[in-house]
Amino acid sequence: MASVAASAQVSGSLSSSHSIPKDQRGAGLLQRVCFPATSTHGRKDVAPLKSGFSVRTASPAVESPAVERKKKEEKVEEGAGFVVEEDYEKLADELQNASPLEIIDSALARFGNDIAIAFSGAEDVALIEYARLTGRPFRVFSLDTGRLNPETYQFFDVVEKHYGIHIEYMFPDSVEVQALVRTKGLFSFYEDGHQECCRVRKVRPLRRALKGLRAWITGQRKDQSPGTRAHIPVVQVDPSFEGLDGGAGSLIKWNPVANANGVDIWNFLRAMNVPVNSLHSQGYVSIGCEPCTRPVLPGQHEREGRWWWEDAKSKECGLHKGNIQQEVEGNGSAAANGSAAPSDIFNSKSVVSLSRAGIENLMKVENRREPWLVVLYAPWCRFCQAMEGSFVELAEKLEGLSSGVKVGKFRADGEQKEFAKEQLQLGSFPTILFFPKHSATPIKYPSEKRDVDSLLAFVKALQ
Repeated sequence: MASVAASAQVSGSLSSSHSIPKDQRGAGLLQRVCFPATSTHGRKDVAPLKSGFSVRTASPAVESPAVERKKKEEKVEEGAGFVVEEDYEKLADELQNASPLEIIDSALARFGNDIAIAFSGAEDVALIEYARLTGRPFRVFSLDTGRLNPETYQFFDVVEKHYGIHIEYMFPDSVEVQALVRTKGLFSFYEDGHQECCRVRKVRPLRRALKGLRAWITGQRKDQSPGTRAHIPVVQVDPSFEGLDGGAGSLIKWNPVANANGVDIWNFLRAMNVPVNSLHSQGYVSIGCEPCTRPVLPGQHEREGRWWWEDAKSKECGLHKGNIQQEVEGNGSAAANGSAAPSDIFNSKSVVSLSRAGIENLMKVENRREPWLVVLYAPWCRFCQAMEGSFVELAEKLEGLSSGVKVGKFRADGEQKEFAKEQLQLGSFPTILFFPKHSATPIKYPSEKRDVDSLLAFVKALQ
């Protein structure tokens, strides 16, 4: 039976009815969690919240066998309750192959009313459906930035009615928003990046929300964003935000669909007949604020529809900055997380690898004997990786047609990035340039379509 979430909070943090003494705070990978001996969970009564609202449980909560075993092994009598000390790195290993349903059940069993689902109004509605299937009470909150699509607001209403819940909305500080807009205008993020706007409209409201919780549930998946989410654990001590008790280790972050992929999620949503945001049927996959989100084309990665004017590795708003891995750029050294440097891409005898001197020479029209098609790339960029097959196939096709067009690649990250921005029109990776035979200025490929036919049409039109 569907459970009922807590009602909306307009400002401040998301409050809870349970408290843990300051001296029971955890740090690092260990957190001490107090399970009251006379828990209100599982009883058909009302648990009051500090906000003045309440959560009514519809049916007794039954602990999973794994949780019960854990409690029996580690409980220590202490006053009216007992304390469980969790090693979340170990727990993440134990749950690595668990289903999203099992992971969410484990999260709700441990934290009860002190945990909430973060809902963005996209396919992460799957988290709410999984929570419903556990039969446990659950809470849902969302960040209303003031810039969402009308379809997303309509979807919030549909979700509340479908599940019989009240989403706890968090809003940005009106004074901060006013200062930002009056100083820099409504669309400053197109000129100097989205981080400042996201910090005001999303990160700070999230920080306030999490200060009223001891754990939260996110819809992060490893396959969502190039270079930033590849190593997400299913559960972790939150590396960026603090919970109710404050300090390091006071907040636990659950990522139950970390190991799922987009296809898995959509198969689940269809199978369970879950309502979805109508923007998905219009080509939107990843959905954020209206000015910073657009539909993607077939074959494009879902995050290409977010902040499309910026580099692939910049496609995070700061909500999950603790999971971002340092990228490898230019010097070929290993990444900060210890992984090996990515191997090069676009490797083919039909694709010429250009050095800095080579690309500078190509820019001099008097030295250009034939037209060139050149991709500016970074090997770690997933969008570059996604178009590798089509670009190599195009190079081989142009060579086979004896078209006279040379195809090359220039690695434009690291030390070459500023040069590429200033001299080669680099905006984001990949950037494709056509150097005509008798023109000094290269022509930038304007489309997001990177299939062979589209690229070939571009070449033929300018050849």
